[in-house]
Amino acid sequence: MNTALLLLPDFALILLGAAIRRWMNLGEHFWLGLEKLVYFVLFPALLINALLRTRLDLATALPLIATAYLAMAGGMALGLVPRFLSQVPPLTFASVFQCGFRYNSYIGLAVAGQLFGHAGIATMGLVVGAGVPLANLVSVWMLARHGQLGLGRELIRNPLILATLTGFLLNLGGLEPPAPLLALLGRLADASIALGLVAVGAALRLKRVPGGRGLALWFLAVKLLALPSLALALGAWLGLSGLAYQVVVLFAALPAATSAYILAVRMGGDGPSVAWLISASTLASMVTLPLWAAWLSRG
Repeated sequence: MNTALLLLPDFALILLGAAIRRWMNLGEHFWLGLEKLVYFVLFPALLINALLRTRLDLATALPLIATAYLAMAGGMALGLVPRFLSQVPPLTFASVFQCGFRYNSYIGLAVAGQLFGHAGIATMGLVVGAGVPLANLVSVWMLARHGQLGLGRELIRNPLILATLTGFLLNLGGLEPPAPLLALLGRLADASIALGLVAVGAALRLKRVPGGRGLALWFLAVKLLALPSLALALGAWLGLSGLAYQVVVLFAALPAATSAYILAVRMGGDGPSVAWLISASTLASMVTLPLWAAWLSRG
């Protein structure tokens, strides 16, 4: 089973966004409007829709979520290393820092479904949903701190965090919106994947390696190699096995999230550097994800 093929559509959409921006001359207002649409409407709908459709059994999933959180924490700790060892501009560092632990949930759900069917999608959905608050909270805190913005204000008005909290509360409360509203959320969620990746592609600056080649290679190694290695060890230590163990390692091996670019841009960060790392990690994961999947299948 060729996991690499699952990554091609997302990467093609990123390249399409770059091509559209270069050759169609739509103007800056179009791309700014698209970024706002994705960030304030489509991505929140995607999160709420995913959380509403995921059965959350936190008691039985505790080791699974703990492994994911500890692996992400490891990525955050490793992501801080360049701040002390190199002269990276503070805002650039705060922007690319997210690329050490944020994950592309679209690719994650696609890979889990392809490898493990509906059970894989449900398990990956639980991990993805549980990881969103931590990933967004830390990312917003770092950008607000280095961008000299008010953390409280940014958290209160951050649509990704608000959407995550809304989805969790509705799910845990057993509340289900009316069918027409669910259908609307589903349509918006579908649109977010394509338009979000096109927006990333439109901001690509592949000739600009963020903060130098060493910084870029460091974050790529952290996200695609160090995090899944941590999840592999932590999952075994916490007693995970079978489907849950395989899914959490693949979760940790996912490329950087496309939403990291949108967050960086909306908070005045270094969007092009983040877009470069997202693109590079997506391309590199075409090699690393199948390798991790093959390694796990040996057990």
